[in-house]
Amino acid sequence: MLPAVLREERQFRLLFAGQALSIVGDRITQIVLPFAVLSIGGSATDVGLVAAAGFLPFIFLGLIGGVLADRAQRRRILIASDVVRLLSQGTAGLLLISGHAEVWHLAALTAVFGAADSFFSPAFTGLMPLTIAEPRYLQPANALRGLSFSTGSIVGPALGGVLVATIGEGGALLVDAGTFAVSVACLLVLRPRVVARGDPEPFAAGLRGGWEEVRSRTWVWTFLLGMIVYHVIVLPSVYVLGPVLMDDEHSGATSWAVITVAFGLGSIVADVVLIRWRPPFALRAAAVALGVASCQAVIIGSGLPVLGIAAIEFVSAIGVSAFFTLWETTLQEHIPEDRLSRVSSYDYVASAGMLPLGVVVAGPVSDALGIHATLTGMSIIGAAFAAVLLAVPSVRHLPRAAVARAQTTPTH
Repeated sequence: MLPAVLREERQFRLLFAGQALSIVGDRITQIVLPFAVLSIGGSATDVGLVAAAGFLPFIFLGLIGGVLADRAQRRRILIASDVVRLLSQGTAGLLLISGHAEVWHLAALTAVFGAADSFFSPAFTGLMPLTIAEPRYLQPANALRGLSFSTGSIVGPALGGVLVATIGEGGALLVDAGTFAVSVACLLVLRPRVVARGDPEPFAAGLRGGWEEVRSRTWVWTFLLGMIVYHVIVLPSVYVLGPVLMDDEHSGATSWAVITVAFGLGSIVADVVLIRWRPPFALRAAAVALGVASCQAVIIGSGLPVLGIAAIEFVSAIGVSAFFTLWETTLQEHIPEDRLSRVSSYDYVASAGMLPLGVVVAGPVSDALGIHATLTGMSIIGAAFAAVLLAVPSVRHLPRAAVARAQTTPTH
């Protein structure tokens, strides 16, 4: 049986349908793009540069995207972003198929994709609560979105491998482009509630207003610091050191695939549980979950057999999914809707924007300290900061709240 939020919230159902397929397409690209770079003669360094090109725009455009999403119609921003990403992926696919692709083409197009994503992400966070009439369905909606990411992390890579083997890297990117066309079709018929806004304020004032919303809430800015610690310190264990360790001490890609699938299954379990389980202190539970999530680095470097690592990573994945779902739900419950995109833009800058820093630094640090010591240190720092978050009174005691809704008017 479908979850109640999908049965009863038609607008969310439309939004979810388009995004679920698009997420699978994105996961296909994560697998395909490195092989696309290598297929045209690129080096391992080129693979890293192309990957970084997709994250860097968040540093420069994330906050701008948040201000714009609180000033303009968020649905239109999502449509424009999807169209740009459709064109960038389609162009990359055609260049590869025609044999004209060069590394700089893929880097530039990936940067365009990342720039569009910088505007999409804050707008989506602000739009999603507007597709839900009942506040009690907000957490299940976030859990379902997390479930789509978790499922996509399993289905996407498998499908990406099949597509590369059958129609090549270029064809696989065209498939991803097609998923954005489906998303646009769903967004065109979407009719969310409309947030009543006052007269548009100057851009600089809007930017300051977003910072004031963050600064004035201790639980927000402390969790944003936690987001930076997690993405700069802990996550490079997954993006860089984990694959390197598997290649050095186990059976390479096969071992990493086993661990990745186990992680994805753990994420699915957490998302399914969070559709129904509603902890009374969501942010407190999120801080505990962050501590569990931070253990994934030391688990990877534990020296256990691959199946043992996979089994414990299954548990750490539950922490990862719970952390993100409960954190995003808390923002949507407590931040007024006409300011939500600006606050969430700081979230994306602290996560996607900061990740390249950790990815670049992880390798040299592990060369200096040793890969096992580095992985252990990553988890110690991450778990210690999660404990610091739990010591913050506003984190421990922030109650659940009905979504802080601005006055709304029906859509015509």
